[in-house]
Amino acid sequence: MFDTVSSFNTLTPKFYVALTGTSSLISGLIFIFEWWYFQKYGTSFIEQVSVSHLRPLIGGVENSPPVPGFSANNGENETNRQSLSECKVWRNPLNLFRGAEYSRYTWVTGKEPLTYYDMNLSAQDHQTFFTCDTDSLRPSDTVMQKAWRERNPQARIKAAYQALELDNDCATAYVLLAEEEATTIIDAEKYFKQALKAGETVYRKSQHCHPQNSQHEAHLRRDTNVLVYVKRRLAMCARKLGRIKEAVKMMRDLMKEFPLLSMLNIHENLLEALLELQAYADVQAVLAKYDDISLPKSAAICYTAALLKARAVSDRFSPETASRRGLSTAEINAVEAIHRAVEFNPHVPKYLLEMKSLILPPEHILKRGDSEAVAYAFFHLQHWKRIEGALNLLHCTWEGTFRMIPYPLEKGHLFYPYPSCTETADRELLPTFHDVSVYPQKELPFFIHFTAGLCSFSAMLAVLTHQFPELMVIFTKAFFGMLLSPFNFIMEKIKHFMPSSLWHQLTQI
Repeated sequence: MFDTVSSFNTLTPKFYVALTGTSSLISGLIFIFEWWYFQKYGTSFIEQVSVSHLRPLIGGVENSPPVPGFSANNGENETNRQSLSECKVWRNPLNLFRGAEYSRYTWVTGKEPLTYYDMNLSAQDHQTFFTCDTDSLRPSDTVMQKAWRERNPQARIKAAYQALELDNDCATAYVLLAEEEATTIIDAEKYFKQALKAGETVYRKSQHCHPQNSQHEAHLRRDTNVLVYVKRRLAMCARKLGRIKEAVKMMRDLMKEFPLLSMLNIHENLLEALLELQAYADVQAVLAKYDDISLPKSAAICYTAALLKARAVSDRFSPETASRRGLSTAEINAVEAIHRAVEFNPHVPKYLLEMKSLILPPEHILKRGDSEAVAYAFFHLQHWKRIEGALNLLHCTWEGTFRMIPYPLEKGHLFYPYPSCTETADRELLPTFHDVSVYPQKELPFFIHFTAGLCSFSAMLAVLTHQFPELMVIFTKAFFGMLLSPFNFIMEKIKHFMPSSLWHQLTQI
């Protein structure tokens, strides 16, 4: 029991080779798992387990749940409310058509461009926009109410046809067929035209009825939602089919007819169409109305404003010339506009400069997140390329933004601090084959460094033991002998003062 040094002397070199090799393998597996977990979830697995499970066992204090109606720190609550509002998920104003665009991508690549979370949000939107409490009064609306809740696309399409059999003027049934069954934009446009004809008829009837109760108001609101949705999608069809002036007119008419529905962000569709027409004066007029301090911002607003200011100077901008003579007033304005846009959404430049590959945009976006950056760059990259020198100016200046906001999660420059919840939400919105952009870049956790060092050290010992077994055995015996020498010294002292009969009994254990 006590003669531990002699027990080490009986170990062969093969044992040390197996020991170091096994420890290297185990530490390597732990390192690989830690790295994978960090890349997928943005945190260390060991650290998470330690904080969540081990800390309470060793006497750590868990965070107690907040007491309703009681606030210990009003400032902290305000920050939490701001964080929640900035992490709200919005419907993508330029979202693609499922049947004519997303499904075609799946047929070609075999990849699913939409996540379950994203499609589930769309299902909730459809139920909010296209259903109301009075649906039970009309059989076709009852069928469509069930159709919007169906998860299977074929079941939804089948239900839409059933609704049309009951009522040939069921506008929402045509909407569903246009979105999901039509395999081309031309087919989708045909369905939307039928939906428009049916929707306008129902909408006029709802308007002429005198408001009598809350059910009538809900019915009118639903019919209004259907009509606005159909007109907007028809304008988007015209834009995709090259009839851009027609699309612009339809969008302008829609914004005049329903001015209170600005939360649908129809102006972002208008901005993109006007940029395609290169009607930059009209773009500036739209920005003058919607790029207001009292209105919510978006990547489309901020980056379009930067593009217009860059357009005035980008064709003759040269970093060498600017460094010699300094920036002119117009160049300073352009650079400041780029810095403002980058602060709002720092993920966009990498897509515009083609440092990251683009994917199909999701149906929902998170403002200031990677999902919004993908959606913006997907539609607006061509507009930046069209203006000579615009991407060069962006390339030379965008990283300067980060020197003004060294701690973006704590304090912003022109906007609120960057929300820390964007990574989690973007991973839910974007497909798994996309490498989600993270800002600010997270430092590697301590345990990844630790497991990497442990793996490297044990691998080096395994190689040395395999190449020089005798020398490593001598070294190991000397090392453990040095570690155990104080222990053996103490045992010798105990043996000296202990009766020999008692010592003999202890050594026999």
